[in-house]
Amino acid sequence: MEKTVPLYQRLAAYLTARANCKKSGNTEWFGKWTERIESAIADHMPRGSGVDSGTSIDYDKSRPGKRIVFMCSFHHMDENGYYDGWTEHEIVLSPAFDGFNLKVTGRNRNDIKEYLGDLYHEALITPVPMYDKE
Repeated sequence: MEKTVPLYQRLAAYLTARANCKKSGNTEWFGKWTERIESAIADHMPRGSGVDSGTSIDYDKSRPGKRIVFMCSFHHMDENGYYDGWTEHEIVLSPAFDGFNLKVTGRNRNDIKEYLGDLYHEALITPVPMYDKE
């Protein structure tokens, strides 16, 4: 049986590897780690159901071992089911003894921050293979 880890651990390891390549000037593997991060986000992070622009990572604000910062926009609907605007959010992950802390920034229109917190928490604990298949 293939060993798995939660997605957030995999992304944290990728970010650390990417940062190490940047420091050492290893542009080949810097690019490969970036591709792996982008692929993991595309495959596992929220997209659709209001998060219509998908999820992206803010590499400038993310710090290996300290925080991972994701960005998303949420497309709100009015009481009649018509789209009526967007809110912008950051999903900030920081390490904790029991896994991670998650903070959602941005305007809390229609109490969306709680929904986004739950949505991203579920995505980030999704089991993924421990190792890449090459």
